[in-house]
Amino acid sequence: MTSRIPRDSRLRLVRPRPLAAAPRAVNQRRPRRPAPRPPEGTPAPAELARMARTGLAGAVRVARWADAALGPGRDGATADGKATLSEATAERAADDLALSVAQIRADWDTARLSGLVEVHGDSARPGWRLRAWDRDDSAVLRGWVALFDAWSLASPEPADHEPAAVAEVVSAMPQVLSFLQLSAGPVPVEQLLDLLQQRVTELRTERCEIPYGPGSAEPAGTPGPAEPAPVEDTPLAPLLDWALQALASVGALTYGDAQATLTPLGSWAVWVKLEQICVAAQSPAGNIEQAAEAMLRGCAQLRPNAARAEYRAWLAARPVGSAVTELLGAARGEDALLRGLAFEALRVVGAPAEPDVRAVLDDPALRPYALLWLAEHDGIDPEDAHEVLTREEATWLWVDTAAAVADHGETEMLVRHLEAALQPTVPALLDEVRAVGHPRTVQVLVALAAAHPDPALAKAVRRAAFQVHTGG
Repeated sequence: MTSRIPRDSRLRLVRPRPLAAAPRAVNQRRPRRPAPRPPEGTPAPAELARMARTGLAGAVRVARWADAALGPGRDGATADGKATLSEATAERAADDLALSVAQIRADWDTARLSGLVEVHGDSARPGWRLRAWDRDDSAVLRGWVALFDAWSLASPEPADHEPAAVAEVVSAMPQVLSFLQLSAGPVPVEQLLDLLQQRVTELRTERCEIPYGPGSAEPAGTPGPAEPAPVEDTPLAPLLDWALQALASVGALTYGDAQATLTPLGSWAVWVKLEQICVAAQSPAGNIEQAAEAMLRGCAQLRPNAARAEYRAWLAARPVGSAVTELLGAARGEDALLRGLAFEALRVVGAPAEPDVRAVLDDPALRPYALLWLAEHDGIDPEDAHEVLTREEATWLWVDTAAAVADHGETEMLVRHLEAALQPTVPALLDEVRAVGHPRTVQVLVALAAAHPDPALAKAVRRAAFQVHTGG
C-alpha cells in the first residue's frame, strides 16, 4: 500500500517551536529593547577589531599557512588524527615561517580555539572567520571572544593540583573578571585572591547536602551533611596565578607587579557577557540560573531567535566546558525534544564544543544530531547537512523527532512529519522504522495511527506498532 500523501525525498526536521500553542502573530511581538551602550571609554567596534587582529596576527599567519599546506590532498596535519600538530608538520611550518616550533604550536592552538582553522582527521581547513578576516569586523570579534571563552584551554593546567580544584577556579573566574571590569583599573592580586576564595567557598557550600530541617531527626547512625572543605586547605594562589597568566596570554588582561588590569578587549567582552545575563534576567524566561534541562524546557516555548538569545545568556554565565557537558547530559535523557534543543544550544557554542560533540559519535541516540552539528560546523548548508547521514541514521532521527512531536506537539504536526520521511512509501518507512530499533518506535507509531485521517494508512501503522510490540 502506498501513501496518498505527496512525498518529498529530503529529510526536514521539525524546527523547535511553541509545540503546544498556535504561533504568535507577528504584531504581538514585544517591542525590541534598545541596544545598550557600552561603558564610557570603550573603543569603537572597528578599533576593538583592530586590536583583535593585532593580537591574533600569529594565529592568522599559521592558519593561512595551514590552508595552503595542509588542505585536502596534501600532507596530513597530524599523524594520529588529533588536533595536535605532528612533529614533522610543526617543524615544516617553523621552517616555512621562520619561527620556533614552540611558537608554531602556540599559534596553532590559538588558531583552533578562535575558529580560524579546523582539523578534520588528518587534514586542516580554514574556518569561515579566516575567509572574512580582513573585511568583517564582527567575524574578527567573534573569533576573539571564542578564544576568550576558551581561556582555560590556552595554557596547560597546573599538573600538581587536583582537577576538582582547577574546575572550581575556572567556575569562579567569571566573578573575578566582573570585579575587574567594574573596577575599571588595576586591582591588586591579593584582593582578587580574597574574592576567589570567597567564591570557591560558595561553590563548595552549594554542593553540600541540604541539612535536616528544624524538628526533623536524622536516622540513627546516619552521617550528617558533609561540610565543605575549607578553602584554606587548597592553595588557590598558584591557581589564580595560572588563571591570570592564561587570560593574559589570550589578550584579556595585563598581569604584572602583583596586579591585574583588563585590556580594552577584555573589558568589552566581560561587559557583553554581563549584558547578556542582564537581558536574560529581565526576560519572561529568565533561565540563566536553571540547569540545562530546565533551561531547554523553558526555551521550547520561545521562537527560535528568542531561544538563541536565552542560550547565549545561559552560556555567558558558565564556563564553556561545563556548559557543553551539561547540555550533552540533557541530550542523553529520554525527552527527544530536549535532545534537539540541546544541539541547537550547542550551535550557539560553536567551535569550543567540537571535541565534545565528536566524542558522542559512538552514542547511537546522539550520533545523528552530532553528525548534523559537525556538518554545519564544517560549513555545509543546513539544508544539505542531512546528506551526511546514512539511511539508518536518518530514519532513527525521524523517529526521534516524531517522538518529540508526539510528546509535545499537536496531531497535525505529527501528520506533517510523516511527509518529511526519507522513504518514498509508507510500507518502506514502516519496514525501516522497525529495523532501526528506536526505543520509542511503538509509541510513535501508535500516536501516528491515532492522528492520521486516512483509515487504511492508520490501520497499517497500527499493525506495524503491534508487530514491533510483540517482537514481530
